[in-house]
Amino acid sequence: MFSGAHVILYTRDAEADRAFLRDVVGFPHVDAGRGWLVFRLPPAEVAVHPTDGEPKHEVYLMCEDLTRTLTALEDKGAEISRAITDQGWGLLAAVRLPSGTELPLYEPRHPTALDLPA
Repeated sequence: MFSGAHVILYTRDAEADRAFLRDVVGFPHVDAGRGWLVFRLPPAEVAVHPTDGEPKHEVYLMCEDLTRTLTALEDKGAEISRAITDQGWGLLAAVRLPSGTELPLYEPRHPTALDLPA
């Protein structure tokens, strides 16, 4: 029924953030025209969480080893904007995109849906 998910990051400096995802994070990409890069992401999953506040959506890049990932990104010039915190169910951190937007990173400690057959 579905062939994938399309994630959109709204930013005040799309060119710089695209360059970051291309050059620092290293995501493969296609040029959809006039430098509009669309990146291939790793496998994804969707979770539905309850809230008493306003509904919202969040995007996290998942890592098998968050410490090693942060070190590799830092070595390529990325700014770590939020140090690792242990949430019990996983580790969280964030890097800052050139636009100033935070990109959260997540190392789950719970079962994930990533290895389930399609």
